[in-house]
Amino acid sequence: MADTTPDPDVTDIRSDAPRRIRRHSTRRRWVKTLTPWLFISPFIIIFCVFTAFPLMFSAYLSFQEWNPVAGLASMEYVGLDNYRLAMDDPWLWKSLYNTTWLALVSGIPQHLIAIPVAYLLVMAVRSGIRQVYTATFFVPFITSTVAISLIFYTIYSGNSGILNQWLVAISKWPVFSWFLGWVEEAMPIRWLNSSDLIKPSIAFVVIWKYTGFNIVIYSAGFLTVSKDLYDAAKVDGCNAWQQFWNIALPMIRPFAFFAITLTIIGNLQMFEEPYVLTEGNSGGVGQSGLTASYYLYLVGWEWLEMGAAAAISWVLFLFIAIVTAVHFYFNGKKGLGGDR
Repeated sequence: MADTTPDPDVTDIRSDAPRRIRRHSTRRRWVKTLTPWLFISPFIIIFCVFTAFPLMFSAYLSFQEWNPVAGLASMEYVGLDNYRLAMDDPWLWKSLYNTTWLALVSGIPQHLIAIPVAYLLVMAVRSGIRQVYTATFFVPFITSTVAISLIFYTIYSGNSGILNQWLVAISKWPVFSWFLGWVEEAMPIRWLNSSDLIKPSIAFVVIWKYTGFNIVIYSAGFLTVSKDLYDAAKVDGCNAWQQFWNIALPMIRPFAFFAITLTIIGNLQMFEEPYVLTEGNSGGVGQSGLTASYYLYLVGWEWLEMGAAAAISWVLFLFIAIVTAVHFYFNGKKGLGGDR
């Protein structure tokens, strides 16, 4: 008679099989779950170290009084005093006024120039030549802001600047002499040493640098408009202006919304142009070129009041957030292609 007694080794293997299968399945699930996180971990680490932590530390610091030279141990909790001081600081309000003035005066012309130029490039210039023009317009945007500001600093020079020399030269032309006759008597014009001329001078530099970037954006937008729409409009008797106003402009609303949003956020953080053009001298005559970011730099890095600087940075953040939210409220749905 055959021995039917089960082999203990085989029995152990069979009884352990479900456990090993479950263990293997769990390991596979963990690998499947963690592998994507492993691949994006470099971004998470960099974001936490260079973005999340500075934000949290800045928020914490805004409630402290701290001189960085004295070390971290010198921090002293002062509650909302930094915010109260910021709200009572006339320099902060002047810097916010200057920032808003520069944002409007340098921002609006960028788009008023970029939109028609982009439309003409798309509609009236052949593709190969259009790319050359577009690249040329884009060069100022990719050039160092400090380098551009230094070049314009020499252009605006009162005695040797090319701008004053050019104005004197064209004022002698008969065609321009009737309205530029005052130029020679006004020389030298101190573009960067006059409280009335500092802001327009800074605004022109910003316009010159960023208009090309907006031309590229609007060119991409106009290229998305189907030529069939223009052909249908021509059949209906629309002239070139009606095609531009009633077809092209409404079709590029998402691009305009994107470009205007970038302009708002960027212009309200303006720092390099006023800093270089006013020689780091607290915004020049009467602080006429003092922007909020520039004032933030002065408080934090020149006066070493890091707690107050952190509070001002959050005030500036709130200001930019409010302005951007208003823009989103009035233009968001329409700009993103939705219905109001």
